[in-house]
Amino acid sequence: MPTIRRLPEHLVNRIAAGEVVERPASALKELVENAIDAGSTQITVRIASGGLDMIEVTDDGCGMRPDEIALALERHATSKLPDEAIELVATLGFRGEALPSIGSVARLTIESRPHDAAEGWMRVVDHGTVAVDTPAALPPGTRIRVEDLFGKVPARRKFLRSPRSEYAVCLDVVRRLAMARPDVGFVLEHDGRRTISVQPREELAARVARLVARELAEDGVVIEAERGTARLTGVAGLPTYNRGVADHQYLFVNGRPVRDKLLVGAVRGAYSDMLARDRHAVLALFLEIPPEEVDVNVHPAKTEVRFRDPAFVRGFLVGALRHALEAAGQKSAQPPQAAAMNMWQVEPVAPAPSIGSLFAREYSAPRSDYQPSRVSETGTAWRSYEAEVMAQPAARAEAAEDASEEALRYPLGVARGQVAGTYIVAEAEDGLVIVDQHAAHERLVLEKLKAAGAEEAMNRSQALLLPEVVELEEAACDALEDKLADLARHGLVLERFGPAAMLVRAVPSVLSKSDVGALVQDVADDLARNGDALLLGEKLDLVLATMACHGSVRAGRSLSVAEMNALLREMERTPRSGQCNHGRPTWVKLLHGDIEKLFGRK
Repeated sequence: MPTIRRLPEHLVNRIAAGEVVERPASALKELVENAIDAGSTQITVRIASGGLDMIEVTDDGCGMRPDEIALALERHATSKLPDEAIELVATLGFRGEALPSIGSVARLTIESRPHDAAEGWMRVVDHGTVAVDTPAALPPGTRIRVEDLFGKVPARRKFLRSPRSEYAVCLDVVRRLAMARPDVGFVLEHDGRRTISVQPREELAARVARLVARELAEDGVVIEAERGTARLTGVAGLPTYNRGVADHQYLFVNGRPVRDKLLVGAVRGAYSDMLARDRHAVLALFLEIPPEEVDVNVHPAKTEVRFRDPAFVRGFLVGALRHALEAAGQKSAQPPQAAAMNMWQVEPVAPAPSIGSLFAREYSAPRSDYQPSRVSETGTAWRSYEAEVMAQPAARAEAAEDASEEALRYPLGVARGQVAGTYIVAEAEDGLVIVDQHAAHERLVLEKLKAAGAEEAMNRSQALLLPEVVELEEAACDALEDKLADLARHGLVLERFGPAAMLVRAVPSVLSKSDVGALVQDVADDLARNGDALLLGEKLDLVLATMACHGSVRAGRSLSVAEMNALLREMERTPRSGQCNHGRPTWVKLLHGDIEKLFGRK
């Protein structure tokens, strides 16, 4: 019979390391968080081979005395919990497990000096054994070096990825922490190459744009919102500035980088009718909430949180994001791509022949096998080119009218013509505006349908003649039961029917012909994945968008100048008119400077 025994301390630390130190980036995250909690204003990170060979973090924080260094290497020893009120913790770290866990699976060197001390101290722990304990010379602050990670645990080492892949994760860790603290300067060097360098005391929006994408400065909106004791700040990209994956969504709660499905679902809900399902917003959001309203002690790596009132948090985020995006009006991520601009500068390979060149070919270089016998035959060759030369242009314009200076000051300018029956060309005070008439009118019709109550009409229920029983897993039924009221507001009326089944009594009228069982299963899966039933609303939005598409001006339809100007003015009055229902821009602008570059004037 197996006996119960108390595990030795070195084995306990290695087990704990398996929870805290999954890979080099995990160790780096713990060390940088310690540096931030120490009150540092400048943090320098050096890594080699993606952190597999070496990780070094240097800060100018408060430093530690020799006895504090020794105590910090013991499990569950921390300076961040002065009392037992763990629910009020305000620091990034608080468990007291990181340093002993790292020291048990790597060679860990700690050098530290308090600001009021004449000298520093160094302690080296080699895979759980103290190897060096001696004075050291260093400026005030702390320097921690991790070498040979998992060197004596080959079973863990062989599961790590390539240095390049591990470096990418380390870069993401530093980027997130640098965004969370714009008051702290950060430097990251990988194999001697500096990849991040940001100065302390930066503005939040500027720090986010430097670390995420410089385009956010122009193609994003600043978020500033408060509701009760909660506050939301950050930068959110316009719907037209999106990505194919969600790796550029940075979410923070009380300064802590988190990956929370409730927050991710709220972001998706806020952009639901502005982005296609396979596109994702680019943003960085910082939620500040009283510590007692959020539990950060959920995961050993502290990347997950749990809210006391998740419905309030989700509603706050969705409302704040939608309000900011609506305030942007017709603003769009509209500068043309560099590749598109370069296309303007490429000379045509086969330019259309002019009339002069046609006659030059006719008379200066006749084919050897061509012998015209009559005057009429000389026109045969010309007629072969006639369609090409005399073809009607694909664009159209009406007689130009002198536009007043006031008209040119409209954000989208005044219409000057139409190209290919699809694009409106307008002149604005600062450049040339090109509008996709179908995409623009599609957004306008969608907003009008919503304002007219079409969205509420689509949410009306249609009762089933015979209620349908859908069998699901018990956990899925529990999740659906918690959301019965929300689903009913969208027209889906459910009841619990035993431990592992749901009874469907009514569905949204516009989805009455869909597979009821598949619909309920999809909604249950969406709840499990995002913590909210976003899919049902998206299906209804898709129906509404389809109605808007069929009711909008089609590509290829000729418009008068008056109709074009009316469309431009309506776009300026309509929120979110800068993007169509799929997140694509409805207009682009070539500034005067861009046009001058195309013609070599600049």
